[in-house]
Amino acid sequence: MKLNLNLGFSERRRKKEKQIDKVSSLNPDRIVLQRLLRNPVAIVSSAVIVFFILVAILGYWLSPDKTPFANEQHLEIAVKKPGFKVDMLQISDREAVKQNIFKTMLFGKVSSTTNIPIYSHRNTEKGLEYEIFTGDNPNGGEIKYLDKNTEYRIKTRTYPLGTDRYGRCLLSQLIIGTRVSVSVGFIAIIIAIVIGITLGALAGYFQGKIDAVIMWFINVVWSVPTILLVIAITFALGKGFWQIFVAVGLTMWVDIARMVRGQVLSLKEKEFVLAGKVLGFSNARIIIKHILPNVVNALTVIITSNFATAILQEAGLSFLGLGVQPPMPSWGSMIKENYGYIILDAAYMAIIPGLAIMILVLSFFMLGNAIRQATEIKQ
Repeated sequence: MKLNLNLGFSERRRKKEKQIDKVSSLNPDRIVLQRLLRNPVAIVSSAVIVFFILVAILGYWLSPDKTPFANEQHLEIAVKKPGFKVDMLQISDREAVKQNIFKTMLFGKVSSTTNIPIYSHRNTEKGLEYEIFTGDNPNGGEIKYLDKNTEYRIKTRTYPLGTDRYGRCLLSQLIIGTRVSVSVGFIAIIIAIVIGITLGALAGYFQGKIDAVIMWFINVVWSVPTILLVIAITFALGKGFWQIFVAVGLTMWVDIARMVRGQVLSLKEKEFVLAGKVLGFSNARIIIKHILPNVVNALTVIITSNFATAILQEAGLSFLGLGVQPPMPSWGSMIKENYGYIILDAAYMAIIPGLAIMILVLSFFMLGNAIRQATEIKQ
């Protein structure tokens, strides 16, 4: 009886899918979208990717530490466990910087206070008496006094993921580091798309000597190990935020060029291309308006996988010290700075950014696989 019910459910589901595909038969893009919406893996992967993108965009709005690069350091509270709380004496000794919320979101805001972790405090005739935080044992810190005329406030600060060896908020470092990983994917993919589509379309459409030269260049680049090529380009361009994007992008166009070339070779003999030539359309118009739109589906699949590869390459280069440079945080540099704690009781400091890399990369790979399945429309 249970088997019959399962068979009946499967049969009804197949009929429903056929009806949807029949209604959308005149719009292939709509079929692909509907198949993606019926795929729970695609929905979950897309939600995870959107979440990381939103975290990267909002940045300092979400970060507990809103200073540039989330780089507020307090060595007194270094390597504290997740959920650590401490009283923070905030002394207003600088003029507050006025800037709009969007600039704060993008670049952070320089703090107008000097923040001092303390054990305890009380008001006396001399002014505020406070004990400086020196470790986990109270009553071991230096007693200091703050003048009565000094503007201050005391706030309890919580570190949800604890602090790193420099006493920085690990959650803030993780949030701001998301920007590097997401940005390197977008910028590297844009560079790779421009180069890959241009060379692939020229090679596939014109063939002959142009194809031979481009394919020779592609094979040369293809024969060099990717990581070595990225390192070589990084050395040539120098270390830095924008340099790493360019270095990764210049090594990822080969797959796109080969795929586009193959697609153009198969499409250039189609009737609509021949009709365009008969009507006197220019080669540029035929390639851009008539051939390349038919390559988008296949291109989307390879872009998602390359996006994940770019994130892995940036993390690897940052781990080697060739990526973005301190004080700018990135997931790879966070692992580099904290991997020594894996054998101690603070392994989470390296594991957390590693998990973030794994989740985002896996989401892109799973979304790419779902798109590939959705574009395989059976006639």
